[in-house]
Amino acid sequence: MAVKLLNRALLFTHYNIDFWDFPDKNLCPPVPGRVDYIHHIADLLKKHNTNKNTKVLDIGTGASCIYPLLGHAEYQWTFVATDIDKSSLKQAQNIIDKNQLSDMISLRFQDNKSQILNGILNTEDSFLVSICNPPFYKSEAEALEATTKKLKAIDKKENGIVRNFSGTHNELWYDGGEKAFLHNYLYESSLYKDQCVWFTTLVSKKDLVKGMYVSLKKLGATDIKTIHMGQGNKISRIVAWTFVED
Repeated sequence: MAVKLLNRALLFTHYNIDFWDFPDKNLCPPVPGRVDYIHHIADLLKKHNTNKNTKVLDIGTGASCIYPLLGHAEYQWTFVATDIDKSSLKQAQNIIDKNQLSDMISLRFQDNKSQILNGILNTEDSFLVSICNPPFYKSEAEALEATTKKLKAIDKKENGIVRNFSGTHNELWYDGGEKAFLHNYLYESSLYKDQCVWFTTLVSKKDLVKGMYVSLKKLGATDIKTIHMGQGNKISRIVAWTFVED
């Protein structure tokens, strides 16, 4: 609750978001890390002379709708945001409506959990960039194992191990884990290469990056970039790729 209230205060103070609320069971994203992703994407798009007409696809927006809120507040981008959870989309729509952003952010339901872009993109869709924060774990057991390692690393004694963060199973784990999700995303991006200039994603495990490059080159990507991110003790990276020749 403390983290949630802090984020709400940051959104209100710095980004003019008057309302931001959702069930406590849902993932509560830290604002600094999320807006850092947005700023890195803005840097990536500079050569395209972007303006207020920039259209962004947010894959897995969650109940918080955090990336569309920040992307619009900072750069006036418009968003199509997707999710596989109808309950999360309902909460996100409530945030959009109460902040009067329905003209800038629209939501789409992905009814097939095994797909990412298939069933979402229409033939007339055209985006300058996609963004994605994929599930990191294969299962709840793996999520608890990660928490155990974190607690041991900071020498914090607990009476039983519990996750020190919220999040539903749809938000935190995916069959096959982060690697399976990412390679599914890479493949599907090649099927829609004419409808999005840049595809991007956060990558938690750095060991996955090399395999992504190999797969993307086989799929015909014309440019691949790794953008390093860091906030406090958190180290992550963005991988961006395009199939556009120039």
